[in-house]
Amino acid sequence: MTQKKKNKGRRNWSPEKGERAMVEGILEGSPDAVGVAVIRLDCGCRKMAAVNRDGDPASEIIMYRDQAESICDQCKKDDGAFMRVTHQFISWVKPEPDEARKKMILAKVLGVQENTTH
Repeated sequence: MTQKKKNKGRRNWSPEKGERAMVEGILEGSPDAVGVAVIRLDCGCRKMAAVNRDGDPASEIIMYRDQAESICDQCKKDDGAFMRVTHQFISWVKPEPDEARKKMILAKVLGVQENTTH
């Protein structure tokens, strides 16, 4: 019966759930954060860091890979090079900053002007 419960839990796991849990953990340790920058890489690893209202870091950068003990060998070599980014966004804290501030933070942190929110 224990084996069935373990397998059932794994079927319900998804990368988005793992990512959301990491975002929540980062926010918990970053009281000044207005959001968490999430950078997904082509290898499956992710880089994340909390940002404050001025677009400055509010936490250390965390690199992780879902259900793995460490990041991949490629990330160990190149620290998650920007050329391998597949998706990036900021997961905002509620209440979210106003649109002008969000645009400023996105430009400063991710180098983008569009408002990508999660």
